[in-house]
Amino acid sequence: MATLFDTITKDIGDAMRRKDPSLGALRMLKAAMMNKEVEKGRALDETESQQVVASLVKQRRDSIEQFRAGNRHDLADKEQAEIAVLERYQPPSADPSVIAEAIEAAVAETGAASPKDMGKVMAATKTRLAGLTVDGKALSDAVKKRLSGA
Repeated sequence: MATLFDTITKDIGDAMRRKDPSLGALRMLKAAMMNKEVEKGRALDETESQQVVASLVKQRRDSIEQFRAGNRHDLADKEQAEIAVLERYQPPSADPSVIAEAIEAAVAETGAASPKDMGKVMAATKTRLAGLTVDGKALSDAVKKRLSGA
């Protein structure tokens, strides 16, 4: 089975042949993965590769917020297009009902009763949602809402 890195390398070649506009985003992703490998001093495993992709998506989302605040919709649209390319390499997104169930199970498991227990609930919820793509900010907001009783 091909690794994520191998898949991206193959997709770069395909994008070059098609003169695809996603080529820049693919090259940026491969470069980020290679930089992480150099930093670690070894090849990345699949989980670490997925973390690099998730990190790049998060960076793009943060940039979009900043660009929209600065009334630079052209740059925000460019970042959004890069997110669309990067998301192809992420595991499937978790369904909101699955997230809600995981939060409820984590609250029951940890015995959480107030927002003070948020760290324990977040850790337990993330464990239950391993292998799925979940927006950390959205998850945090959902846990906060559940623990505050709202």
